[in-house]
Amino acid sequence: MDESGGSGQPRSGNEEPTERHRGRTAPATDPARPDPADEQATEARHLDPTTPPDSAATDDQDSRSADAAPGGDAQPGTPPSSGERPPASPAHHPSHTAQDHADRPLAHTDAGKGPQPPRPRDPRGGLLMGRPFGVPVYVAPSWFLVAALITWVFGGQLDRVLPELGAARYLVSLFFAVAFYASVLVHELAHTVAALRFKLPVRRIQLQFFGGVSEIEKEAETPGREFVLAFVGPLLSLVLAGLFYLALQPVEPGTVPGVLLAGLMISNLIVAAFNLLPGLPLDGGRMLRAVIWKITGKPMSGTIAAAWVGRALAVSVLIGLPLLTQSGALGRDAVDNVGMDTVMDALLAAILAAIIWTGAGNSLRMARLREHLPELRARNLTRRAVPVETDTPLSEALRRANEAGARALVVVDADGQPLSLVREAAIVGVPEHRRPWVAVSGLAQDLTDGMRVFAELSGEDLLDALRATPATEYLVVEDTGEIYGVLSAADVERAFVKAMARPS
Repeated sequence: MDESGGSGQPRSGNEEPTERHRGRTAPATDPARPDPADEQATEARHLDPTTPPDSAATDDQDSRSADAAPGGDAQPGTPPSSGERPPASPAHHPSHTAQDHADRPLAHTDAGKGPQPPRPRDPRGGLLMGRPFGVPVYVAPSWFLVAALITWVFGGQLDRVLPELGAARYLVSLFFAVAFYASVLVHELAHTVAALRFKLPVRRIQLQFFGGVSEIEKEAETPGREFVLAFVGPLLSLVLAGLFYLALQPVEPGTVPGVLLAGLMISNLIVAAFNLLPGLPLDGGRMLRAVIWKITGKPMSGTIAAAWVGRALAVSVLIGLPLLTQSGALGRDAVDNVGMDTVMDALLAAILAAIIWTGAGNSLRMARLREHLPELRARNLTRRAVPVETDTPLSEALRRANEAGARALVVVDADGQPLSLVREAAIVGVPEHRRPWVAVSGLAQDLTDGMRVFAELSGEDLLDALRATPATEYLVVEDTGEIYGVLSAADVERAFVKAMARPS
């Protein structure tokens, strides 16, 4: 199944008329420009766009393309995305809202106690196997568990078909498990090649418990590309099934090669058929979403419809799979009593249903996130700031800031070039009676290239810039290099949570 994510949205232009700030007084000393914190009234949580605030922190697998193993589907959520973890949840104090901060002068904020900036994600996802097409392929630790399970189950079947193998049947079964997941990798590579062809970045491929995951970082720009991106995976699985069928023709039945080829053919057919079911987070759900998107012109409408079909599929799997296996409709003998096989079928059905249901819900949340991401604009969230020279006493700097209605301090040199940013947390730590004797340079964090953010950044581009260089404050500059103000990571997080709280 394919769950390519990311914002996929064009960066919104600035809609707020602003005044160019020049020279040392450029930093938002203009009292006409509203402070972004004045409009924030929600507690901060995660800044990571792959972790919606109304859901549990996951590995971001809604930004992935996942494909199911026989009888199962890849983990669609509670990934990321995925030995990879989302940024740690920042601490926040329910007793202090953003409005509390907005009403306080700079000298009395409790910035050091608020949300912390996002941390870069761990790019690893298990054992690195290679980099086809420049995309790293990882084998998650959970794969070894499912490989052992396949070896045991398939070994039991071989014991009935080829009893003369003895204990060697488990070596044959292990080969089958590896060959099957190689087929899953081909399925994932089909998604990856299509994504790269459409110039969509792919973070990695991961083989895990219930199949594979292709982490596509952006959404397809058109419904046609979305359909192709989802369809190529099942198509490759069908092609592989056909190739195994052709290879099976000259092979004598009842032999090891014959059993292996037949097993791989059937497994790839199951992968293709299961992933073509028309509900998110499966590939068929992505295809259904693309069709509805094309008809209505609204990607969100397609997501909602495909997600609810996915939830219906989850309920059908939960109820229908045990009934089908117990009735013998899937090729096994019908049973009248409840035995171990029935319990295992029910457990498998529950796991699959939970995965599909969770994946459908995550798809809805990710769609809402993509819809609201363009609302995050660096220009709109920037705090007014005043420039101060390195030897300026903290008390004098705070007096200037409070007079100007500013909530940030930028340390500049004699020519007005920014050198560092005074950290709010450091200000809070200095007792008031010592502030006349403490220079602002001793409380400032030196500016790095990553701490300079362009005022026109918005949406996922803005979040990517902040994640690349974790900090509490960032210097916001115009395209010409002029200082515009200071952006607080806490303000961005509050704005993100507030945007996510609004209905689509």
